[in-house]
Amino acid sequence: MKTYIYPLFLFILCIGCTSQKNSDEFIKATEGRYLFNENEVIEIYFKDKVLKAKWRGNNDIDLLKVNDSAFYMKELNEKMVFVSTPKMHIELAPKKEHNGVIYHFKKLNKSEKTPNEYFEAEEYDKALKAFLLVKEQDSLSPIIKERRINSIGYKLLKEGKAKKAVEIFKINIALHPKSSNVYDSTAEAYLVLNKKEKAIEYYKKALVINPENYNAKRAYKKLTEEK
Repeated sequence: MKTYIYPLFLFILCIGCTSQKNSDEFIKATEGRYLFNENEVIEIYFKDKVLKAKWRGNNDIDLLKVNDSAFYMKELNEKMVFVSTPKMHIELAPKKEHNGVIYHFKKLNKSEKTPNEYFEAEEYDKALKAFLLVKEQDSLSPIIKERRINSIGYKLLKEGKAKKAVEIFKINIALHPKSSNVYDSTAEAYLVLNKKEKAIEYYKKALVINPENYNAKRAYKKLTEEK
């Protein structure tokens, strides 16, 4: 117990002796958004020269200053170190639990967004490029899973946002062009928009990939018979 309490006491004492205010130079260099993962950011800002963070819906996270470049974030139970070279980024201080992995959060440009942020802003071309870049860098990333993106599309349909659903389904097609299901889903969204010709087009594409797609077969037959 003593071996644990003593280092912890020194850590708290160190923080207590360190001014929580930061220099104007440091503020200018570090303030901004950092990519926590492919689709999530930590925003660093300052209030009265004291460093704060916004993350996962919490807009007023206190980070305890350890020294001029390192801060402890309780919500992560991590010491975050601001590194200026080669470009400003955040690194997590090494510890046993990391198993040798180096965690590096790059600072985003002011206009740079995550794939989801581009999509929510209805910048669909940029959203597509961002999702494709994620796939290029990590084809197993959970944010590009076919089922995940399809579920977003159906959620949008339930919310009455069929046009937006079409756009996310199209992104899913670009990510998973050999999936019959994503074409089928896009066709359903076009049906909601009463665009029967487009629905027929996408049901047909679904059937080219998988002639046994039951939903596409049934819907395609019904729509073509109604023409």
